[in-house]
Amino acid sequence: MIIPALNEAQLIPQTLRTLDMAPELICEIIVVDGGSTDATKLMAKDANATVIESAKGRGLQLRTGAVAAKGDWLLFLHADTRLGETWPQQVRAFIENAENARRAAYFTFELADSRRSARWYEAMVAWRCATFNLPYGNQGLLLSTGFYNSLGGFKPKNRREDVDMVGRIGRKRMVMLKAKAVTTRPRYLKEGYVLRPLQNLASLALYFLSRPVTAFKRMFR
Repeated sequence: MIIPALNEAQLIPQTLRTLDMAPELICEIIVVDGGSTDATKLMAKDANATVIESAKGRGLQLRTGAVAAKGDWLLFLHADTRLGETWPQQVRAFIENAENARRAAYFTFELADSRRSARWYEAMVAWRCATFNLPYGNQGLLLSTGFYNSLGGFKPKNRREDVDMVGRIGRKRMVMLKAKAVTTRPRYLKEGYVLRPLQNLASLALYFLSRPVTAFKRMFR
């Protein structure tokens, strides 16, 4: 389990608590801290996680954690995202299937927000995943260490490290698990579900505009 973090002291404890549901599946929890000035590192250590310090940058932090990991499987998860109750069964079934050695899995997106606008945003994410099989990083990513290494790992300086990785995996090798990844997004709660998604869309468009044609071929193979 690899969790990049930066000033997530309020949210990371609940994320780590959900991992206690299946200790037999999580042989190690690595929190890669990008320079937190709050109690993030202390909270992680109190939950028996290994804390590694890194320069700021989610792609770099994910890559740093993967290098330090010792297990045969890697599960990447954001610090503000907690897994739903059925995650152990879903993860276990995925990793026990030998055909998944060169596939990757992600979770169903949900927001920790009771507003109707949150349901609208969840529906948009569900459509994106059903149509393009394109999850974002807050839906987690599960894949074997061997497969991850064959892909070259996360790029340390990529501004859309999640989309870049999914593009290299290929949509036909992505599997959505029937377990929730429940995300708490303070920025969304403050700004609503219009401005932030539009910013994400603009960022995604800029990313693809800067990629060669071969990147699109990999995404849709």
